[in-house]
Amino acid sequence: MTIVTKPGLRPANPNFSSGPCAKRPGWSLQALADAPLGRSHRAKIGKVKLEQAIELTREVLKVPADYRIGIVPASDTGAVEMALWSLLGERGVDMVAWESFGAGWITDVVKQLKLADARKFEAAYGELPDLSKVDFDRDVVFTWNGTTSGVRVANGDFIPADRKGLTICDATSAAFAQDLDFQKLDVVTFSWQKVLGGEGAHGMLILSPRAVERLETYKPAWPLPKIFRMTSNGKLIEGIFKGETINTPSMLCVEDYIDGLVWAKSIGGLEALMARADANFAVIDRFVERSPWLGHLAIVPETRSNTSVCLSIVDAEVAALDKDGQAAFAKGMVSALEKEGVAFDIGAYRDAPPGLRIWTGATVETSDLVALMPWLDWAFANQKAAFKAAA
Repeated sequence: MTIVTKPGLRPANPNFSSGPCAKRPGWSLQALADAPLGRSHRAKIGKVKLEQAIELTREVLKVPADYRIGIVPASDTGAVEMALWSLLGERGVDMVAWESFGAGWITDVVKQLKLADARKFEAAYGELPDLSKVDFDRDVVFTWNGTTSGVRVANGDFIPADRKGLTICDATSAAFAQDLDFQKLDVVTFSWQKVLGGEGAHGMLILSPRAVERLETYKPAWPLPKIFRMTSNGKLIEGIFKGETINTPSMLCVEDYIDGLVWAKSIGGLEALMARADANFAVIDRFVERSPWLGHLAIVPETRSNTSVCLSIVDAEVAALDKDGQAAFAKGMVSALEKEGVAFDIGAYRDAPPGLRIWTGATVETSDLVALMPWLDWAFANQKAAFKAAA
């Protein structure tokens, strides 16, 4: 590797973080000018904005008309926790995980809820568990797209339509970029900060009629904090799914989310969002195919994420280092790219194998990824030279 000269082209937007993610193209603070700041979210104007966010979500994401959509606190994590604590325990549950967030849901179910009839199906980073062994007569909890591993399910074909249990799907880095099969999903969660580039702290909880029926007919054995309660006297609190949020939302963040949804509609809706993410992934995929030092963490091509692209440094000399050495090498590359102002926040997740993680969701411009690729070669070559000089 001989590239040491800095490339001439730089990304116009170097924000490749996997959350919060890049704002939509053309975004400015002026997009938030219509936010009802200083007003109650319970006032008419606040309710109108919250209802607008919910209905635009339904329209852009193509959520079935009989599914409820609610805005909930604590980002995607809060939405998943609400589902786990409120719905599980009626029957056995199969927990499916192949990266850190899925593993976190296993911890919650096994160690916090202490469900005795909980089975675990896990795989190492870069792989999927054997989904054919999952029993959908039980409840099933899984992530659609592993944000920290770059591994996703290819589709919902592994889920039977006549299942007896509920499917609880953490879709936070998949929603708006991948084709979610809602007929196979009873609970879908995501946050605003991923594919649409919204702000943090707010989550979305989508419930199928089957999930609503469970809420209204089953009462968990454990007490539920107020922030998790979705029923009253055995009936769903419908207001939650009409913009009457459990806690106080940021109307500034609500306005920003609405702006992202309006932008999504303006470019062609869900199909256009997925196409943008696919085109972005393709830039990196082509680069990896030609690269002698870089590889995908996700082993099977069909399972590679088109949003959170996780990469491994496969150069023989770097791969021969111990894990700390590999982490230091990758960190040096990430630091050099950040110092140059060409890529921010592209290090692998702290629990993942050492490497790079580049966000390619719909708000990222393909041209910025094209400009970034030569910089990866530059950073690798200079980091390798520095390691050899220090040896």
